[in-house]
Amino acid sequence: MKTLKSTLGNLSITEKQAAKLGCGSASRLSPHLENCCLRLSANVAYKHAAQDIKYLTGVTVPAKTQQRLVHYQDFSEPISTEDISELSADGGKVRLRAHQGEKSEWKDYKAIVSEAGMMASFNQNDIIVNWANKQPLAKPVTCVGDGHDGVWNIFKEISCEQDRREIIDWYHLNQNLQKVGGSMKRIKQAEAYLWKGNVENAVALFTKLKKKSAVNFCKYLEKHKQRIINYEVCSRDGICSIGSGAVESGIKQIARRIKIRAISF
Repeated sequence: MKTLKSTLGNLSITEKQAAKLGCGSASRLSPHLENCCLRLSANVAYKHAAQDIKYLTGVTVPAKTQQRLVHYQDFSEPISTEDISELSADGGKVRLRAHQGEKSEWKDYKAIVSEAGMMASFNQNDIIVNWANKQPLAKPVTCVGDGHDGVWNIFKEISCEQDRREIIDWYHLNQNLQKVGGSMKRIKQAEAYLWKGNVENAVALFTKLKKKSAVNFCKYLEKHKQRIINYEVCSRDGICSIGSGAVESGIKQIARRIKIRAISF
């Protein structure tokens, strides 16, 4: 017999029952209580997670116990049982803590999100590329990202070129358009053209301008013209996503977590 702390109180169960519940031999928390701790620990400092667990369940699970619980977990890669129809990728930065008196260092990482879940890797794009290629992918699989080369370097390694529908995030595209400045009438006209995927007419509005921002925007459109679709039709008919909000949300979640101190007493 072993005793587990649970949201229902202390439970005495047999080894056979423990095995059926998936409890490890060293576990002293019920699977449900463990999951509650892991979910809270993913978003807040362990100290605050301990306070929230106490408030929500009435059960005391110390901060150090929650930290050990996270470190002992073997988080498996998300696996899809159905064809993945969309992938979105983005990058983030991590500031590595340095020794006192030394300058901290920023490092890049990449993340990719699908219906199956999110994968992220630090300076090892092959990890997320290999993960994506192991999943069942729809034909075509929609790949959505901003204009950064690092994102498209990942996508070009996933599936075959003819099986990918590559799309520049509409909101990123529009954000770059707004940076051109100048005549608002011209900006609105360009926005209307791009919303329908009409790159040539949009470029024509800026070709005579000598401003650096206009020249750079035209180069940006030429570089990604095959990835600029009819956003109106795709959005209206629900063909595919036109924004990479899913991965951007994931990047924010990662950034939020890595800024949290392990334990704060």
